[in-house]
Amino acid sequence: MEDRWLSVEEIAQYLGISKDTVYTWISRKKMPTHKIGRLWKFKKVQVDEWKEHG
Repeated sequence: MEDRWLSVEEIAQYLGISKDTVYTWISRKKMPTHKIGRLWKFKKVQVDEWKEHG
């Protein structure tokens, strides 16, 4: 179950930041995400790699 898609709320909680910060990082810092319909979804592994290199 570790490889599932995470929501904005879940990734914000995981990173210890607000949802507003997540949206800012998506637009300004090119945070890795996928838009499915109207929802932003995240892979934890991709976000971890992005954090390590960012």
